[in-house]
Order: sequence, then structure tokens, then C-alpha cells
Amino acid sequence: MSNRAVRRQQLKEPKREKAPGRAIPRTGGGGKPSGTAARRGGWRPQFLLDVISELRKVVWPSREDVVNLTIVVVIVTIIIGAVLGAIDIGFGWLIDQTLLN
Repeated sequence: MSNRAVRRQQLKEPKREKAPGRAIPRTGGGGKPSGTAARRGGWRPQFLLDVISELRKVVWPSREDVVNLTIVVVIVTIIIGAVLGAIDIGFGWLIDQTLLN
């Protein structure tokens, strides 16, 4: 099920009480919770709060890892560029020798 389908199912089901004898107050109608932005962060939209929440879960690489991986990318790029350049020169020479001679 997608997240949207799970949310729809949760909205259809009656909410369960957390403590016995204590009712959960409902606000608004129409199936959508109202005042979500006001409860969770004031003026900020829900999307921005979700982005911040996801960025807090990210495991950022160390500076040493970033430097090492950058060096690997640069070296591989140079090698692939050299190989493709050699292939291009080889095909150019082959065309000159066969078709343009």
C-alpha cells in the first residue's frame, strides 16, 4: 500500500483512545485534520517540515570520505576520457586510411 492509501485508511477508521475513559477531541470535518501546520510548526508548510525531518535522518559522509571519493571520480573520468579519445583518434585514422584515400 502507498502512504496515501494508508493515510486514507487511517482517516476512515475511528481513532482509538490512548487512555481508558479519555476521549480524543476532533476538530474540523471533511476527513482532513485541520490545523496541522499550526500544531507542528506555525507558519511552515507540511512539506518543509517533512524535508527537515528527512534531512535529520541522513548519515552524512566524513570529509575524508568525500575527498577520497572525489579523487576516485576524477581519476575514473580522466581514464574514460582518455579511452574514448583514443577510440575517436583510431576511428578517425581508420576513416582517413580507408574511405578518404
